Amino acid sequence: MYPEYGFFPRFIALSAPFWHSAQKDTIRKMSLALICLTVLQIGVAVVITDWSADLFNALEQHSMAWLLRQIGLLVLIFICNIGLSAAHLTVKRYLQIGWRKWLTTEVNARWMSQGSHYLVTHIDGQHDNPDGRIAEDIRIATEEAINLAHSFFYSLLLLFSFAIILWNLSGKIVLDLWLVQIPISGYLVWLALAYAAGATAFGWWIGKPLVKATDARQTVEANFRYALVSAREHSQAIALIHGECNENKRFLQLFKKIADVFQLQTLAWRNILMFSSGYSVLSMAFPILVSAPRYISGNITLGALMQSAQAFQHMAAALSWPVDNMAAVAQWRASAERVLGLTNALEKLEQEIDRPDPNRILLEKNAGASLKFENLQLTNVKGEALGEPLNAVIHLGDRVLIKGDSALAAKLFKAIAGLWPWGSGRIELPDDEPMFFMPPRPYLPDGSLREAISYPTCTEPFSTEQLVGLMQLVDLEDLIPLLDSQDTWEKSLSREQQQRLGVVRLLLHKPKWVMLQEALDSLSPENEVHMLRVIYNALPDVTLVSITNQPSAEAFHDRRLNL
Repeated sequence: MYPEYGFFPRFIALSAPFWHSAQKDTIRKMSLALICLTVLQIGVAVVITDWSADLFNALEQHSMAWLLRQIGLLVLIFICNIGLSAAHLTVKRYLQIGWRKWLTTEVNARWMSQGSHYLVTHIDGQHDNPDGRIAEDIRIATEEAINLAHSFFYSLLLLFSFAIILWNLSGKIVLDLWLVQIPISGYLVWLALAYAAGATAFGWWIGKPLVKATDARQTVEANFRYALVSAREHSQAIALIHGECNENKRFLQLFKKIADVFQLQTLAWRNILMFSSGYSVLSMAFPILVSAPRYISGNITLGALMQSAQAFQHMAAALSWPVDNMAAVAQWRASAERVLGLTNALEKLEQEIDRPDPNRILLEKNAGASLKFENLQLTNVKGEALGEPLNAVIHLGDRVLIKGDSALAAKLFKAIAGLWPWGSGRIELPDDEPMFFMPPRPYLPDGSLREAISYPTCTEPFSTEQLVGLMQLVDLEDLIPLLDSQDTWEKSLSREQQQRLGVVRLLLHKPKWVMLQEALDSLSPENEVHMLRVIYNALPDVTLVSITNQPSAEAFHDRRLNL
């Protein structure tokens, strides 16, 4: 698990593998290229200050030849700066999208691994709205990290480069304190350091509330988006029971939290804006004012005065990096924390599942063709027992009807699938025989109906003739013309149609073990019997474990398992 003692060690542990991934050679070359381009950009900035000094000296001396020469140099600087800026942007964005792609792939793979996306919802931690964390927070965490790292490196180079220039331009002044005279070399450098340090410390203190407000806003915004998406996904159910008023009330409550946090963020922004507005005006005039005495006394030329002012401004800008990037740092850190919250939860889940624990159900394969339950005690997440311990064996070809507590039976199915580790005892699964689970509503992904029926297998193994024949067998002839149509099937099809398509999917995959969890409950008793007969005729050797409340289905089972 990523270290818990600090944000930066955790973020480094999360991101460092990107630079050691399969594409490490390309990534490192592009990183080196970005560093070199940044150094060249600093070089252009230094050349521009030299050019500016020569320009003002030419103006002061009324030299037309010198002015024309500066115009020619400006054209060269112009071309070089355009080329560097374009190359820099291309390389930086390559690294940004590459890092985002790698991290998205890594987190997605862990989230969509062996039911982790479901199990993680049952453990404590800050990992709500994983979709938003993967889609939006990873984008901000990677893109802003590179932006901030580049701007910080640029500021360091800017600081050292222009500190040397400013030191040379400052010369030496003598501070007269009546009884003692103190010579000070590079006084403009010391002024720039004191000026920027004071402004940075004050600005950082003013902007501290922005970090907390930004983090809070991202959380409430994500909750609001999730509520809207949830309402869209369940729009039919909401419309049928006229729940719009309740949804509107819930939306307004969630948006009120956004408005409250927005006001906190506004106050923080206002303080920063008041400071930065005054700071920008002062930064424009202060460098010239502190250098002007030497120009007036004739110790430096007009060009040196302007070069000193520009060097001072560059140093102050470099030292002001923390204040200038406070909002970006706050946004980046908030998103990075949200990504770390999800990855930490997934890491914790993986460790809990892999670690031997008497309070966890042991799930393993056996050498035979049977499903065994040995002292299986299901519990809730808190460890409270649910029902009595179960000892039973289901052999290949058995047809078992589970009676009793249907909610407990549903958890039993989840335990068999590895989605409910809470409890004790052992479940032995038949070796190399995958279980085929049929929930009350089959998952039908968006896309063509052909792809939805064939899920999770790609469409190639199943011919149109197979699909048409099976759809006729389950009385879905009206859907045959829609096989290649695109739609949101879970919304456009009735529950009964979806359950019949679940039977088609079962018959296509031809499993030996089927877990039927009220998968035909929307059908009439006669139609459920018909579907069971279709299944048994098409798959005569199938092992069926059913959860159903239809008395007519009992005739199709040869055993009962009471929970």
